[in-house]
Amino acid sequence: MSKLIVKNLFKIFGTNPKHGLRMIEKGKSKDEILKSSGLTVGINDVSFEVEEGETFVVMGLSGSGKSTVIRCLNRLIEPTSGEIIINGQDILKMKKQELIETRRRTMSMVFQNFALLPNRTVITNVEYGLEVQGIPQKDRRLKAEEALKLVGLEGYESSYPNQLSGGMKQRVGLARALANDPEILLMDEAFSALDPLIRSDMQDELIDLQQKMKKTIIFITHDLDEAIKLGDRIMLMKDGRLIQIGRPEEILSNPADEYVERFVHGVDRSDVLTVSDIMVKPWTTVNINKNPHVALTECKKYGLETLMVVREGRILEGTVTVDTIKKAITEKKTSLHDIVEKDKINKVSPDCKIKEVIGLTLESSIPLAVVDESQKLLGVIIKSNVLRALITKGGNDNA
Repeated sequence: MSKLIVKNLFKIFGTNPKHGLRMIEKGKSKDEILKSSGLTVGINDVSFEVEEGETFVVMGLSGSGKSTVIRCLNRLIEPTSGEIIINGQDILKMKKQELIETRRRTMSMVFQNFALLPNRTVITNVEYGLEVQGIPQKDRRLKAEEALKLVGLEGYESSYPNQLSGGMKQRVGLARALANDPEILLMDEAFSALDPLIRSDMQDELIDLQQKMKKTIIFITHDLDEAIKLGDRIMLMKDGRLIQIGRPEEILSNPADEYVERFVHGVDRSDVLTVSDIMVKPWTTVNINKNPHVALTECKKYGLETLMVVREGRILEGTVTVDTIKKAITEKKTSLHDIVEKDKINKVSPDCKIKEVIGLTLESSIPLAVVDESQKLLGVIIKSNVLRALITKGGNDNA
């Protein structure tokens, strides 16, 4: 279910933005519009949807329009045209008081520069949004304490911002946003001002918090590694335009154009792609109830020394080899029940990362079996597909 729907969003900075829209309609580029009219195209016809409980990352280089997008979502920046629908309401049509209430109760924002009030203690900084809403002091103190506990800052309630490290200040900013219990959390380059180690810790903290809270998060970043780590899906922007939306593994495996391909170049694919991205259908399998003669025919047909054995519903039982099949035929066995080897094949789940199976795949002469929780055979991993996934943009060419 979509929590947020953005349709045909435009933002043009300057004294006559409607003129800029008309130039866009005539096919003029961002640079051409700036040169001839002095208008700056911040967002150019961007549409997307964010699912409830999703961490949706908007990324791009400086000037791509990503921060303008997030500020349009709560109208800190007024869009030139478009629709921004939250819970079925277009916030661009809201009156001033409606917008204020939406900002207070539906959306909270975490900024890059912490935006803490220096004359307030940690606890009163966290309480601030609740105070503005008119929440009684006792109730807002309880909510603030719960939020500080969530971000691991118990014991710092009486401290002031200048007594905290950068990471701790950002935790206070996050706690302040969470204290309002927002439906949507907007995070604009929230961790980019932090040292690398602290930044990584904060990313881990956000992942842990999201598993507990299931908030809808829109996260802005210019860092691809951060986007891949945090995002359920990523929207990549350039020059105010939406270039590609997809799951991290989709963007890595199938970049939309040369720009995206350059953007993702150098990323360790084995740490992002899962076996479901590169698995292929097994050439053949045989049912455990079948006669060994059937199994031998399948082995000869596909030139296999080892054959995967399944039962009803494609539940993986194990493997049989040509030698054991021939022996079963000699002994006049009527099924494969007595000869199937259950411990000769390695099995992995479809969400297992490629880096975790490289060794298993390269060491074994038998393809790696991909199975779900019921042990149903979904596909197999072969060496060539692992190698292809690590060195090319696509890993599922043989599916």
